Amino acid sequence: MDAEAQENFRRFVANRSSALLKTAVLLSGGDRHAGEDLLQNALIKAAGRWQRIDEPEAYVRQILYRQQIGRWRLKWPRRELTVAEPPEHGSSADATAGAELRLLVRDALARLTPRQRAVLVLRYFEDLPEGEVARVLGCSVGTVRSTTHRSLARLRTLAPELGALAPAMGRTATQHPRLEVQQ
Repeated sequence: MDAEAQENFRRFVANRSSALLKTAVLLSGGDRHAGEDLLQNALIKAAGRWQRIDEPEAYVRQILYRQQIGRWRLKWPRRELTVAEPPEHGSSADATAGAELRLLVRDALARLTPRQRAVLVLRYFEDLPEGEVARVLGCSVGTVRSTTHRSLARLRTLAPELGALAPAMGRTATQHPRLEVQQ
């Protein structure tokens, strides 16, 4: 990699690593350390092909998704769940409700299967259309639809308190911008 390409890569990492880390953490079930590992491995792979990449962010995100899919297929999946430090509580009730909702969503996502988690992250966090999710995950649009439906149903079962907490925030569960729970 020449000096110009190295500088472009450094700028990309400096500008986009925060957003990419959020996606990686969600894909890894809320485990920040696993998300950091996932992102680091994706950036290493991208660095090796940096001069041939047209859309760097899309390419890195594709690596993230595919690496996470590869982790699903491991013969001995990781069975432990690490928990990050609890967030600091703000003085306002809205901030507390928002933090509670984020923790509930994170914990509920961590209890879904990796495939269900990836579909929900791609559809609702990344806001990708069904066709794009199908392309990224290498499956059909029908599979994305059915997995989304089953994932949301399982999410409602695993965390019924999500439906109770959302109205306290002034919205119904189906109106939440990052979590579309259909009833």
